[in-house]
Amino acid sequence: MKKLGIITALLIIIVFAWFFLPMSANNASPKGSLEKLVLTGSSTVAPLASEIGKRFEALHPNVRVDVQTGGSSRGVNDARTGLANIGMASRALKVKESDLLSFTIALDGISIITHQANPVTALDRQQIIAIYTGKILNWKDVGGNDAPITVVNKSEGHSTLELFLHHFGLKNTDVKAHVVIGDNQQGIKTVAGNPNAIGYVSIGAAEYAASHDIAIKLLPLGGITASVANVLNHSFPLSRPLNLVTREAPTGTAKAFIDFARSVQVNDLIEAQYFVPVAH
Repeated sequence: MKKLGIITALLIIIVFAWFFLPMSANNASPKGSLEKLVLTGSSTVAPLASEIGKRFEALHPNVRVDVQTGGSSRGVNDARTGLANIGMASRALKVKESDLLSFTIALDGISIITHQANPVTALDRQQIIAIYTGKILNWKDVGGNDAPITVVNKSEGHSTLELFLHHFGLKNTDVKAHVVIGDNQQGIKTVAGNPNAIGYVSIGAAEYAASHDIAIKLLPLGGITASVANVLNHSFPLSRPLNLVTREAPTGTAKAFIDFARSVQVNDLIEAQYFVPVAH
């Protein structure tokens, strides 16, 4: 009887191990082998990268994509120093950044925006420069209402600022800003909340906001309508690539993510954010 009891106990242990230990191991395995892919940088690229990341995670359950903003300069620096697996930059790499590699995932433009209720429908190059350098202070001087102009500028480290300054031949010290903002959404909210404000943001972000009843409008530049369509046909004068940046030729999960982000599999995500896909 004692021998039978021991055998019974052993059988119970074996059955328990058979049913429960594999289940525990299977549950622990994905967590134990979880791989984190860190992307930092451009606030223009970040929302798109987040959406691409979610789809990538669905196809790769053991990968978590962590997207952080901070501007294109941060993305470039973090990629160079290894703080991020992949940097995000809403511009082409500079000559001094030629040690890095860039991979274009979409195209975008930069648009001047005003409040939807502002009667001004267009500004020429010299008027924009005069407004941003404090030489024109009232909307009545450019055909608008008798109201002081609130100049909204981008903060340092954002490629949108760099490209805007370069296009208009300005230095940041020339700009007489009343409000300094970080990402595109902050710029859109600031202008939408102030009928006398003027700012500049991603065409994709602005067109999306305007089509979703946010009280802004996009002004033409050089006589060309600010639109995704004109970025696509290369007629808009202030366009840019949206890039992923690495320190060296990507391998493993980083390469898989970049390849995925440049494939037709994410064109719908790119178009949903009013950017122009590069993969056909």
